[in-house]
Amino acid sequence: MAIPSIAAVMPAATDSGGVSAKAALAQQFETVRLLSPALTGGLSAEDQVVQSMPDASPSKWHLAHTTWFFEQFVLGPHAPGYAVFHPQFAYLFNSYYENVGARHARPRRGMLTRPGLDHVHAYRAHVDAAMAGFIQAARPEQLADLVPLIELGLHHEQQHQELLLTDLLHALSCNPLNPAYRPRPAAPAAVAAATEWLAYDGGVHEIGHDGNGFAFDHEGPRHQALLRPFRLRSRPVSNGEWLAFMADDGYRRATLWLSDGWARAQAEDWQAPLYWQRDSDGWAAMGLSGLQPIDEAAPVCHVSFYEAEAFARWAGKRLPSEQEWELAARDLPVAGNTLGTGLLRPVAASEAGGDAPQQMFGDVWEWTQSAYGPYPGYRAPEGAVGEYNGKFMCNQMVLRGGSCVTPDGHLRASYRNFFYPHQRWQFTGLRLAEDA
Repeated sequence: MAIPSIAAVMPAATDSGGVSAKAALAQQFETVRLLSPALTGGLSAEDQVVQSMPDASPSKWHLAHTTWFFEQFVLGPHAPGYAVFHPQFAYLFNSYYENVGARHARPRRGMLTRPGLDHVHAYRAHVDAAMAGFIQAARPEQLADLVPLIELGLHHEQQHQELLLTDLLHALSCNPLNPAYRPRPAAPAAVAAATEWLAYDGGVHEIGHDGNGFAFDHEGPRHQALLRPFRLRSRPVSNGEWLAFMADDGYRRATLWLSDGWARAQAEDWQAPLYWQRDSDGWAAMGLSGLQPIDEAAPVCHVSFYEAEAFARWAGKRLPSEQEWELAARDLPVAGNTLGTGLLRPVAASEAGGDAPQQMFGDVWEWTQSAYGPYPGYRAPEGAVGEYNGKFMCNQMVLRGGSCVTPDGHLRASYRNFFYPHQRWQFTGLRLAEDA
């Protein structure tokens, strides 16, 4: 099944308050919403109800929660006469919005065998029809005021489209049959490019979203940051390089690790990236196409911040700061191996990058050394939507760049993703940096 791209659709909705902008917004909404059920095509109802760990959610829950967002924040407050699909869905499918009300406990989402999958699809159809009618009937000035909220809902859904696939991979990895989500598509033949170090000047640089197009609130305010001269590696760390780290006892040398990371690695017996398995033929890894031999040229994936930081120490380098990463990425095309390629796995670059870093967008999210916190002058938006990002600014680390399952049209150089330093089920890798 081809995976639709929204890259050409996303920017159009904010052109103006006229009819063309209304049509563009309706198309944007439909395109994003159609992708979610397309990603679950071929999955059984059983596939979509399982919850393999508390950090993950069932596919069915993702389909419902992204629908709840539009019912809760757009239709309920702004569409006169809107009929709520089911009064209990506000409780079942709220994620973490305290201002909205009570919610079903996150670790127990897999217990929701009811409502059934057909009922969830009916919920999506109900809300989609209501949103289409609302967009069509809205006055231009009303719609202009709500475009930022609707776009937030669409980018929120794109985040959950990626999470749906990462959570599904974790669930499939728990099955001893190693089932595949989709057949493994061929990728261009490639070898890991030679290591190059690209130099960047120090000084005062503008960091954060520039105000053109959509951005999440935590991508601003744009501000000045003082950077020292640095060098960035031209490509992400590869599986082959990670195998060398493992062969050199990287997982058994406490001096390479942060104290919390060493404790976590020992407690959970980390010996390789998540999903790696070893047999008589060598290492293989579970992916969305089932269990496959390790591609040594491809970027390493499913490593925690703790592992990434230990590898950087082992290599005699460090992780880049998020400001360094953004400076290196800001003038590059926002294109790469994202969801629209259909590869569903990180792959090596097919050609040399010249004097620009390769694979900055797509393939793997790249850990930075930066703690996730507010930019200078940041203020969370008022109301429940203000809970989207700001309240998580503690104990998490920033990742940049996107992955092989990030929906097309979702990324920017200023995009800030964030996860706890021990988490590994996301498509996370690393790129090295050093002081100049």
